[in-house]
Amino acid sequence: MKKGSEHILQERQHKYEFIATFNNQFTVEDMCRVMQVSRSGFYDWLSREEAPRSIAIKKDTIRIREIYEQSKCRYGSNKITAELRVQGVVTSRNRVARIMKNESIKSIVNKRYKVQTTDSNHLNIISENHLDRKFTPAEPSKVRVSEITYVPTDQGWFYLTTVIDLFDRKVIGWSLSDNMTTECTILKEWRMAKINRDIKPGMIFHSDRGVQY
Repeated sequence: MKKGSEHILQERQHKYEFIATFNNQFTVEDMCRVMQVSRSGFYDWLSREEAPRSIAIKKDTIRIREIYEQSKCRYGSNKITAELRVQGVVTSRNRVARIMKNESIKSIVNKRYKVQTTDSNHLNIISENHLDRKFTPAEPSKVRVSEITYVPTDQGWFYLTTVIDLFDRKVIGWSLSDNMTTECTILKEWRMAKINRDIKPGMIFHSDRGVQY
């Protein structure tokens, strides 16, 4: 076989391998058209390569399971693919994901701890929404808004309560507490806001429907 013909066969082989690897991401028809090879030629190659491909899948499955177990079952297809490439195994994430799905290999996802700051399930009186999305008051102390959020620290979760004057978006009162009682959150930031800026008649104080408010 001439050297030029051998090069053409190797190039065609690489194209077929690419199509076989990414056939779940792109259609065979489109890839064959772009790479200028025939579908019949690809399917003929695929039938002849089925045995070697099965062996390759088994080897990759073993590698994937080893990485998965070493990660204490936490790694998904992205991290496993990255680790395979570090080991010198060239593959795609879609192929790894397909093998994991066929082998029922699933990453263990730890649910993030979610802190609930709003408890609207109460029997207290709920005020009407007087603000009605009018977020640009003409002067200070006409509209104040308040919210409770949470911040993680080395000592655990802390709750940050703020009061903002919508006129200039300035934080005029705040409190930080390890609990969400009304005394430790709302009243503290309310007192600070009162000191920093006078209250005017008809001022609107807007918050969510949390029981603290």
